Amino acid sequence: MSRIAVNPSLLSWARERAGLDTLALTGRFPKFPEWEQGALQPTLRQLETFAHVVHVPIGFLFLPEPPEESLPVPDFRTMADRQVARPSPDLLDTLYLCQQRQDWFRDYARLHGLPKLDFVNSVRPQDDVVRVAESIRQTLGVSVTARAQLSTWTDALRQLISKAEDAGVLVMASSIVGSNSHRKLDVEEFRGFALADDLAPLVFINAADSKAAQMFTLAHELVHLWVGESGVSDVEAGRVPQQRVERWCNAVAAELLAPLDAMRAEFHADVAMAEEIQRLARVFKVSSLVALRRLYDADIITEETLWSLYRDELARLRTLDRGVTGGGDFYRTLGARTGKRFARAVLSSALEGQTLFQDAFRMLGVRKTSTFYEAAREMGVMV
Repeated sequence: MSRIAVNPSLLSWARERAGLDTLALTGRFPKFPEWEQGALQPTLRQLETFAHVVHVPIGFLFLPEPPEESLPVPDFRTMADRQVARPSPDLLDTLYLCQQRQDWFRDYARLHGLPKLDFVNSVRPQDDVVRVAESIRQTLGVSVTARAQLSTWTDALRQLISKAEDAGVLVMASSIVGSNSHRKLDVEEFRGFALADDLAPLVFINAADSKAAQMFTLAHELVHLWVGESGVSDVEAGRVPQQRVERWCNAVAAELLAPLDAMRAEFHADVAMAEEIQRLARVFKVSSLVALRRLYDADIITEETLWSLYRDELARLRTLDRGVTGGGDFYRTLGARTGKRFARAVLSSALEGQTLFQDAFRMLGVRKTSTFYEAAREMGVMV
């Protein structure tokens, strides 16, 4: 049995990268402690299985020393006011998959003569927040009044996604990596990211978050497209990010969803504050934290009241379940994970013979031909 010479530090790096300890891997690989200590070397098959388990390209394990991995786009996340040091394999793989999808759609757009989108990179972070929010609102064709008439945050989120896709944005929302239900995305690591491009602008939303929180994340990432700035975000309503671009994007997103004039007009001073926050959240279809922050921005509550109520509300929200559950209609889930605009383009291109079926399967995360054709029918690509 031939064994492969591997630098033990690479095995340790791969284990730590996956967020696992030695004990967690010993059940699958009884000799792993000896591999990591350099006392024993794995076979090629064992190494391939190990690479699969820790979600690392096997070629990395043949390098002389661990590689320095960084996000392929700017990182706007902070954690306890510190820059997040190491992206997880789940975040990296999600980013790479979305970049591949974006590259494909960019070529598709050029082939079919789709026009460039003027709104991408059309504003600057020093521009007036209210004016930019109104510009986005007009481009998307959304209004606070229409959204207030919707029954749930889920309906409001679907409407905003649909309007964004109609405007030309690829919107993808998922709580897992690709179609792998065993690889859950961690909302504490990131809530979304934007990949700016004037032919294939893309927004990804971490669907492990609540629907109300996803609304704000989508709005925030859309602002990133308007300013032409790609990046990964950890958007937390109410907090003031350190980065100037993030602060400005937060301000525009808040004005887009809950304009200050509308908030002042809607506020009921004779209602208990805790109850009023929940009511305003329902009216504007935002999270209670966004509603609370907007009350402060509108000079209705003091900063002391803001942070007192904010801490209480944040503690309450953390006791609730996130907004995603397993199961559901597969084809609706497919449309959400890949975005309907992207999925329809891939399905059409494959059916027209312009894209190989195996490439279409990979990008859509489907395995069976029957599933592919059923998805095409469900999305109106074929009858």
